[in-house]
Amino acid sequence: MKLAKLPDRTPIKMSIVLTPALAQRLREYADLYAETYGNKEQVTDLIPFILEAFLDKDTTFRRKQSDA
Repeated sequence: MKLAKLPDRTPIKMSIVLTPALAQRLREYADLYAETYGNKEQVTDLIPFILEAFLDKDTTFRRKQSDA
């Protein structure tokens, strides 16, 4: 079969505490996202994608992952 078995897609809920400044920056990011793409998304819906993009761009982290 050409398609590999799908990975576990069970969502995991995590709670975090943000500084007021970071919470404000995330709201501003969500506003810019809405301005750019024309649809408003909740900050909580954007955070997983922001974190994934950050980790994908972190070359040191990626290098360590490929060593494992």
